[in-house]
Amino acid sequence: MPNIKSAIKRAKQSETKRARNTARKTSVKTAVKKVMTALTGNEDITTLRELLKAAEAKIARARGKGILHANTASRSVSRLAKRVSAAEKAAQASK
Repeated sequence: MPNIKSAIKRAKQSETKRARNTARKTSVKTAVKKVMTALTGNEDITTLRELLKAAEAKIARARGKGILHANTASRSVSRLAKRVSAAEKAAQASK
């Protein structure tokens, strides 16, 4: 543990930020997982779109806060959207 006052404050701030970043990263993973389970669970298209929209928002927020790299965020959104789009096409083809 640091002895200097400014170092003590910096350690507290780092711990707070680490906890906040971990929570945000976890919420992104949860949102992505919800979309993936909805895809395998044969949910209706409107539910899939809502889950995708929520996941995109969380990913964009994490990207803006510097938790995710910009390309990583774009790639994950693109892959999710591609899977949801394929599910939509499959659902329309089966009708």
